[in-house]
Amino acid sequence: MIAALVIISYSSCTKNQDIDQATLDLADDDAVSDLVFEDIFNTVDVAEIILDDFQKGDASKSVTVIDTCPVVTIDHPSDAVWPKTITVDFGTGCTDQNENIRSGKILIVVTDRRFKPGSKRTVTFDNYYFNDIKVEGNKEVENLGYNNNQNMVFSIKLTGGKLTLPDSRVVERSFERQREWLAGLLTRNIWDDECLITGMANGVTINGVTHINTITTALHWKRVCKFIVSGVVEIKREGLETVVINYGIGECDAFATVIKGDESREITLRNRHRLWKKVMTP
Repeated sequence: MIAALVIISYSSCTKNQDIDQATLDLADDDAVSDLVFEDIFNTVDVAEIILDDFQKGDASKSVTVIDTCPVVTIDHPSDAVWPKTITVDFGTGCTDQNENIRSGKILIVVTDRRFKPGSKRTVTFDNYYFNDIKVEGNKEVENLGYNNNQNMVFSIKLTGGKLTLPDSRVVERSFERQREWLAGLLTRNIWDDECLITGMANGVTINGVTHINTITTALHWKRVCKFIVSGVVEIKREGLETVVINYGIGECDAFATVIKGDESREITLRNRHRLWKKVMTP
């Protein structure tokens, strides 16, 4: 499973002007909220590739892929070919190549093949954790078909999104977005996948700051890169100055810039929330 979680550590270049800690914390919360759910989209996408492979055989049977972590099970709730339920079970913990640790289950109900316009997948969670962050909410992904650029587009709606951090503080998140597939959708090689992400989100940070986020320049995601490679997100807070996160111009690196008014600060992206503390096993 491919990790897309991006969380911010606060390294900066001396040439940049200082930005207050509250603004950096806001950017941190936004990144962890956004990209933990992007990681889930990627997990769902890979699970559906597994489903497509099994569809080439007996479309009515249930199967379990047990030689991997996670264990992926495909079930049929009825005698009909659709819908199908995919359970991605990480058990007590699976560690990927980027040292991200997932546990619990992601449950996916699929109404039809992912390439068919109008097909939907509904995603829920059963005691699911990503790097000790508990994830809750309901996510719906719908195939909208091809746009004028002849790229397939998926709508993604998150309702009731909630991240509970290891110290029990909570981040709330909801959004409505579109994901336009630029490359790799129909190939067997997942590493050539690229998407443009647009839309809006709203939520509440761990410090109780309510905000509305707008992607003003589409976020460019490449599966081969750990982090978003370009794009701009504008974060509006009631009674406070707007904050902007600029992910750059397309380099596959770990840098972004936080901007507030005339102040800016270069930040380093990483795959842990600032409050995460590694649990050492004796």
